[in-house]
Amino acid sequence: MGSEVILKLVVCFLVGALTHGVRGEDPYLFFTWNVTYGTISPLGVPQQAILINGQFPGPNINSTTNNNVVVNVFNHLDEPFLLTWSGIQQRKNSWQDGMPGTNCPIPPGTNFTYHFQVKDQIGSYIYYPSTAMHRAAGGFGGLGVNSRPLIPVPYDEPADDYTVLIGDWYTKSHKELRGFLDSGRPLGRPDGVLINGKAGKVGAKQEPLFTMEPGKTYRYRICNVGLKASLNFRIQGHEMKLVEMEGSHTIQNMYDSLDVHNGQCFTVLVTADQAPKDYYIVASTRFLKEVQTSTAIISYSNGKGEASPELPPAPVGWAWSLNQFRTFRWNLTASAARPNPQGSYHYGAINITRTIRLVNSVSRANGKLRYGFNGVSHTDPATPLKLVEYFNMADKVFKYDVMKDEPEKVTDLSVQPNVVNMTFRNFVEIIFENHEKSIQSYHLDGYSFFAVAIEPGTWSPEKRMNYNLLDAISRHTIQVFPKSWAAILLTFDNAGMWNIRSEIWERTYLGEQLYASILSPEKSLRDEYNIPENTLLCGIVQGLPKTNSYT
Repeated sequence: MGSEVILKLVVCFLVGALTHGVRGEDPYLFFTWNVTYGTISPLGVPQQAILINGQFPGPNINSTTNNNVVVNVFNHLDEPFLLTWSGIQQRKNSWQDGMPGTNCPIPPGTNFTYHFQVKDQIGSYIYYPSTAMHRAAGGFGGLGVNSRPLIPVPYDEPADDYTVLIGDWYTKSHKELRGFLDSGRPLGRPDGVLINGKAGKVGAKQEPLFTMEPGKTYRYRICNVGLKASLNFRIQGHEMKLVEMEGSHTIQNMYDSLDVHNGQCFTVLVTADQAPKDYYIVASTRFLKEVQTSTAIISYSNGKGEASPELPPAPVGWAWSLNQFRTFRWNLTASAARPNPQGSYHYGAINITRTIRLVNSVSRANGKLRYGFNGVSHTDPATPLKLVEYFNMADKVFKYDVMKDEPEKVTDLSVQPNVVNMTFRNFVEIIFENHEKSIQSYHLDGYSFFAVAIEPGTWSPEKRMNYNLLDAISRHTIQVFPKSWAAILLTFDNAGMWNIRSEIWERTYLGEQLYASILSPEKSLRDEYNIPENTLLCGIVQGLPKTNSYT
């Protein structure tokens, strides 16, 4: 038996023994990822990129509901590194979240094994680096979760499954971009747009990205992995049937194009029902002064013609995008995993116990550009928040609730760890209020929430009359248009330390994020797992014994 096989069996046994509540019959998927630097030139300029197993973008993970995913990550970079699994609801297990507030980064020349279960969810997700500005260099990829065979999906099995990662791109290295932000200047506009790591131009020779057979229907998982720009996605000559969004089956409307905001993923069905030839996939920036566009080719298997140089037009204005959001509805009749706790999908009948208004702020603290919420710009301490909390040392590192639930008028941002103490199992209303002229996109780890409203203007309690309390999409990201607000509802029932952040990464890096601490009052394994034996320790908890706090 080879050493690699033995290692996998040992990891399987240890992780299975240490992570309580995982059913023995649920399959394991094992991956070994080597994270390295490499040189790429997607926009014609040679630049350093972050590769996973030599790939840019990184490898896709294809899983099924309840699979245990074990990813052994070897960090060959010259800096500490972490990956976060965006949208994967790791029940009772923020230990695997991969954010600097929950995990010590993987030191250069070492490895760390993630173990999480894609439990009770389906859909299209992404992973990406959460440390520094590494996301600007790559290290991202797709993560699909398929429904188990016994749980039908509301459409016929597609002929194939294609992942499309779209995103804006900068030609400067991640270290240069980080230097800009550290010196107090913003990143500026991106240099281009990539589709699966390439920037295609109309008329230039391109190898087909995907091939379709006439008459067959294909599933496309479309995700925006970029740093800054919302993107419009369309396929020349083809309509797209929206069937899933960030873990929820949707009402199956047809779309000529879709606005995909930072961090968001859509799943669509596309039928090869046009003349057999080549067609362009198009991704173009939205809400920027200068539109940037990239293309890729899909080819019919028996096609004999080149794609037309006339691209389908992009929509204009954010009102169009707002109206599109209002067409997204949850498919309540589809068989699928429902959010926890069971019954919470009747969210319109649950009483709100707390309202938090988060107003994004921008200012210069000590002469440098900072972003934040309600006057607080988050900074990560040397020891992850989750670890100091678990070892009962939080009072040495941070204070809870330095940010108020209601925004106050501030001129300068306070730079400190921003941790909000959430009561376990409370049903909470969060308002994201955007007073700026640019669009925002926000994400919550560890949960899905009900995106009940997006409207122009300023929120007030009377606006609850306009909420969708029946079939709002259960998802994990939401956009907020300029001078507008968005409302989400959720039950904070997943114990752990979970990150709420901007998906516009320069804003995240400069403090527009916070952590929600959800502690189980009973300290029971029914609510949260104990610290895994392989957890990295750093800062003030370095060398401490890993005790089992929960029983």
